[in-house]
Amino acid sequence: MNDAEPDLAALVAIAERAARTAGALIRDERPDRVEVATTKTSPQDVVTAMDLAAETSLRETLGAARPDDAILGEEQGLTPGTSGITWVIDPIDGTVNYLYGWPPGYAVLVAAVSTPPGVEPDPATWTVLAACVHSGDGQTWTATRGGGAFRDGRRLELGEPPALPLCLVGTGFGYRREVRELQGRVVARLLPQVRDLRRVGSAGLDLCAVAEGRLDLFYEQGLKPWDMAAGSLIATEAGAQVSGLRGSPAGQAMTVVGHPQRVGELIALLEQAGADEQV
Repeated sequence: MNDAEPDLAALVAIAERAARTAGALIRDERPDRVEVATTKTSPQDVVTAMDLAAETSLRETLGAARPDDAILGEEQGLTPGTSGITWVIDPIDGTVNYLYGWPPGYAVLVAAVSTPPGVEPDPATWTVLAACVHSGDGQTWTATRGGGAFRDGRRLELGEPPALPLCLVGTGFGYRREVRELQGRVVARLLPQVRDLRRVGSAGLDLCAVAEGRLDLFYEQGLKPWDMAAGSLIATEAGAQVSGLRGSPAGQAMTVVGHPQRVGELIALLEQAGADEQV
């Protein structure tokens, strides 16, 4: 573990460069008809050749800039490092949107996290240091720990939240049938309590939407580390609270994000609905 304090400005610059390079690749090289290369948890949970190419691009950029760092990616897993910093990357967050050619609905996610010595990267124990989310239509969000969150250079700060019945809430769904059945029951319980629900298909973009007030709240069960690392810092630095249910930190069981005055109310509804039930 390197005891020197990391240069956060340098880390976010590397994150942005890597995300923009991979983003240009998936935009410029996207074929007219995108084919599914493989699937993961279900036939709906797809991976394209561009997911694989974009992750290779990210790893090349990050490895050239910081060869001693670890990298944790959705498609290629964990490559260990020695610096105490891990890059947590999602080459295309919103692959189904990419498959259908919907650029506002997918993004490249890159975050640098520090972890305790000997501990693998985990949202419950890591500290997110720097982050970039670069969307398919060219928008870019960045943040550094303690340095604020920005979209294309404009600082983001949460305003006063509306009452819960007037909140617009974002969410996402898993790909296994039994998980979707549970999530559908939760939606039925929650929908009468809020203004409306939105499902974009990219948790990274949803968290950026919270950061700039286009969503008031967000929740999702089943997020993996690469789904939430970058967006969680951007939301937090804009003033949002990021939490789990039943006193737990945000993670795969549940991630809830929004203004601190409203997160507790949403958590209560989700707990009553059993939204973190394991199926």
